[in-house]
Amino acid sequence: MGTEVQWSELQRDPKSVAALADEGDVRVRRRDGAALLLTREDRAGSASEGAVIASRALRGLLGHVSPDALADALLEEFPWISVLPQADRREFVEDFVRAFRACAEMGRWSLLTETLHEWRTTAVIHTDPALVRQLSEPLDGDFGPVPDPSES
Repeated sequence: MGTEVQWSELQRDPKSVAALADEGDVRVRRRDGAALLLTREDRAGSASEGAVIASRALRGLLGHVSPDALADALLEEFPWISVLPQADRREFVEDFVRAFRACAEMGRWSLLTETLHEWRTTAVIHTDPALVRQLSEPLDGDFGPVPDPSES
């Protein structure tokens, strides 16, 4: 992250803050809301274009790498993959790549974040054999709300 300024500084001296943005991203702190990020359009465009290029390269690599090998490679970044059953690892890889490609094309990364959160939660479930057994049984009726397994 580049520089950080207060909202009042942006209001008081926008040209100076714009000059800071020419040098790098500027986080604008506000008392009544989340911080804002001020960045130049050309930098944002380059980042988005880079993500699309990386996504397309990843798609090309997938044609030459087995899902199991890709899961092994992703294990370094996401060690919780190791607790997933083999079939789920393959499904995680497919979901991860699909979400990554979609996010790169849209320039919005919330879907990838959500995908990772859901799979991490699935991994947490797989660490509890009793919970796996319970969730694998047929359901009869409504059992009420399900607690978040990451909070246990």
